[in-house]
Amino acid sequence: MLARVDSTNAEAARLAPGNAGPVWILAAEQTAGRGRRSRSWSSPPGNFHATLAFHPEGTAAEVALHSFAASLALRDALVALTGLPASFALKWPNDVLLNGGKLAGILLESLGRGAGVSHLAIGIGVNLIAAPAAADLDPDALPAVTLLGETGLRIAPQALLDHLAPAMAERIAQLSHGFGALRADWLAHAARLGQPIRARTGQTTRHGTFETIDDTGALILTTSEGRTAIPAAEVFF
Repeated sequence: MLARVDSTNAEAARLAPGNAGPVWILAAEQTAGRGRRSRSWSSPPGNFHATLAFHPEGTAAEVALHSFAASLALRDALVALTGLPASFALKWPNDVLLNGGKLAGILLESLGRGAGVSHLAIGIGVNLIAAPAAADLDPDALPAVTLLGETGLRIAPQALLDHLAPAMAERIAQLSHGFGALRADWLAHAARLGQPIRARTGQTTRHGTFETIDDTGALILTTSEGRTAIPAAEVFF
């Protein structure tokens, strides 16, 4: 474990040229943690900040499906540690919820090689003991929660990694056989499936029913104008 780093994903990028195989980077503290769309990610000591770095197989579109493998693996690990399967849900595309609040976020970053991806970093942040204040969040965002606050369980980052690493290996192996089974598993734990949601892309917000995800991982939303596939967006409940 690194005592302090700017971000585990940044460290993964620095190690990429000499990284021959899968490696986990775990840090006690991040000074410049990042979330999606370059947002800062609160990374105090006691929370979980880690990145899995490896050389993936497949096209860029296929590699992007690792976000679903990662969110499922994280849920697997959290359920194993807490024994509370009904408490955890998955928010498209790759957040993990606990009792309806945001517990964890996942950030994929890659380096290219021609039409493919030469290096993939899967960064995972989990609010084990601390969470951002409501004032620091998007007004429409779900409240941030902590594992300690919601369950009373104090789990060390290393203990979470000990469960997450094998769970991730299993889910990545599952994905290597195609997205079908992984997609079905993800949908089995999807938050707000079959319910109204909002999907925001840039300045455009679509309102509709979360129907499913397709075989590319795109969100399928049924709106007043019909059924539409949304490859990237922020989802609000």
